[in-house]
Amino acid sequence: MSTAEEATVNPDGSTTFDDAGANYDNTTDSGIPNMDEEATEEIIKGTDPALYLAIAVVCFAVIFVFIQMRKKRKSDEIDSFFSNLDGDKFNLQLPPSVDDYYETKAKCEKAGWEPGQSTGAQPSPHHRALAQALMKRCIDDIPIVTHIQRESPGMNKLYSQSMCSVKQWKSYQAAEAMVSAEVEEVRAEADEIEPGWSQVIWRQAMQYSQMLKQKEEQAKKAQADQQRAIAAQKAAENEKNNAEQAKRDAIKAKVDAEKARLANAEQAEKDKAAKAEKAAQELLKAEEREKQSKNAFGGKGGLKKGFLG
Repeated sequence: MSTAEEATVNPDGSTTFDDAGANYDNTTDSGIPNMDEEATEEIIKGTDPALYLAIAVVCFAVIFVFIQMRKKRKSDEIDSFFSNLDGDKFNLQLPPSVDDYYETKAKCEKAGWEPGQSTGAQPSPHHRALAQALMKRCIDDIPIVTHIQRESPGMNKLYSQSMCSVKQWKSYQAAEAMVSAEVEEVRAEADEIEPGWSQVIWRQAMQYSQMLKQKEEQAKKAQADQQRAIAAQKAAENEKNNAEQAKRDAIKAKVDAEKARLANAEQAEKDKAAKAEKAAQELLKAEEREKQSKNAFGGKGGLKKGFLG
């Protein structure tokens, strides 16, 4: 059996109901119902658990995508690094002097030269031409030989630490094999031209290469010095011309100023003469008016006859 409820009208117009067995108010001063802990728990219990599951799945998906994108970016950076390492660093080519040597050798053999011939006291023209062609070939090989020698320790270290790509390592191996074969082939050709020359040909080529490099650097330096001297001479000539031009401009400015002063003085004299002439004309006119006035009133200041009657 329900208890009787008593209605109470508040001064603000709201209405509250009091139970007979409890002093209980379910509204706030503003008329908004209060939410006790039991009601809150009931609302929470009434929420569908699938909502929490969906939120968790979305958060997991966002985190997963972020991690994958970060890994991909880092992987792209690493691939780009190795790609830049690959490049054309070991895309080496033998110099054209290699083919030139074989062409010279074919001509010498056609002319009767045979490998291993004794040169005697005086080398033959064919022997000399072939030796010069081989030395030029050897000198032109020096840059790629020194390049491989310089890069070899670093590449072996990178490969041992798995820090270079397979493409780069294969490119390096191919270049090293090509250069090694070229070195041995030059030695073999040197022994054919002059027995025992293979022991010193590369050392001689290195010395000649350094001499040529020094000569080239000296030529570049001389050219640079010459260009600087020419530039300095041009700068001095320009400075001299500018000074002379400034002097001429200053003289011209003085002449123009003097001409302007004389022109102004002449104009001032003309204006002064014109004013004097105008003043003289006005004076003459004033004297003429004065004479006419005297003649109008007669001699000795009297009036003419018949004046006023």
